[in-house]
Amino acid sequence: MNIGVIFAGGVGKRMNSRVKPKQFLNVYGKPIIIHTLELFDNHEEIDAIVVACLEDWIPYLRELLEKFNIKKVKKIVPGGSSGQESIYHGLQAAEEVAGGEKSIVLIHDGVRPLIHAKTISDNIASVKEHGSAITSVTVKETVLVVSKDNSIDSVPKREDTRLARAPQSFYLDEIIGAHRKAIAENKLDFIDSCSMMQYYGKKLYLIEGPQENIKITTPDDFYTMRALLDAKEEAQIYGLEE
Repeated sequence: MNIGVIFAGGVGKRMNSRVKPKQFLNVYGKPIIIHTLELFDNHEEIDAIVVACLEDWIPYLRELLEKFNIKKVKKIVPGGSSGQESIYHGLQAAEEVAGGEKSIVLIHDGVRPLIHAKTISDNIASVKEHGSAITSVTVKETVLVVSKDNSIDSVPKREDTRLARAPQSFYLDEIIGAHRKAIAENKLDFIDSCSMMQYYGKKLYLIEGPQENIKITTPDDFYTMRALLDAKEEAQIYGLEE
């Protein structure tokens, strides 16, 4: 079974929205979270979806799922006080959905709506072949490794660096096992699943994702998303996109 684990537990303080959390802001008549969920719901290789959501917004999300005919969401659970905790809640829900079946989970931000169907397929294929898939993009600018005193330690070559994005995908039993180990060891500050799995010795394999696979965190990101969707719509109208 292939399960999308979508975490949408953030309040979006950097978005400066006083009305709704960032994942529920509308773009082209749909909340950002629905744009994201549709990608997984429409993908033929995805069998189920679970969502970790802000608890107070779960009833509203259920209304949206019905309104936009999202069929594959099997469980919605409350998010946690951190990204790590929200993901763990989602993985617990995925474990219940899987019912003991060997499963792949694709862990994805609810506010990353600009991946492609191929990104999902490539994640699944990489987990089947290698046991992991970290969606990444090439670095277009110089990366600096800095010290605490703000001096430069090193300048790695661009060809040796990547930016980690999402989905980040693993076998369910392996990633939830790592989470439980981290909880037992009181290690509660992993920035993402990639960091956690590397810490526990998992060899990680990259897949290439689209450059536009940004996380909608700030107002600038919001307007970038709108511009990218405008460009995609125009490409369809003028026959530039297959």
